[in-house]
Amino acid sequence: MNHVQHAERPPENLVQALAEYSTLTLAYVDSQAQPQACAVFFAVAESGALVFLTAVSTGHGAALEAQQPDAHVAFTAQADQQTWTSITGVQGRGVCRRVGEEGLADARAAYLRAFPYVAEDPRLAKAVASAAMWEITPQWLRVIDNAKGFGHKEEWAAPVAG
Repeated sequence: MNHVQHAERPPENLVQALAEYSTLTLAYVDSQAQPQACAVFFAVAESGALVFLTAVSTGHGAALEAQQPDAHVAFTAQADQQTWTSITGVQGRGVCRRVGEEGLADARAAYLRAFPYVAEDPRLAKAVASAAMWEITPQWLRVIDNAKGFGHKEEWAAPVAG
């Protein structure tokens, strides 16, 4: 049985585990109530939120926009080409919201810290400046690290609002 830590913010080691990856597989429900998944580049913001960008015209952007302000999502992040004995990764669930004007500068700054090459390419920089920014506030995280023992897991869950 796994011990689940409960705290307002995920423990730093779980946030750091997420920050080791750049691609998130995002699971969501589309407008026909069908489960879908897509890959997005993401960054971990100072707040611990996961930020990514996508246009509202994409399938996942439209689905997330239609479910605002609280689109419930699940996600995974892991490196490619791992072995069973060394596999590491993060699984999670949370609420995805479109970043409002007041948070855009911070979200874009976090994204550009994670992907500095984007600012150097005018075409990519323009995309970041114009695309909608999204943030996932994690509500549950599980870090898997088989290097610490087969099936080793650490979990965190946000307190349930009473």
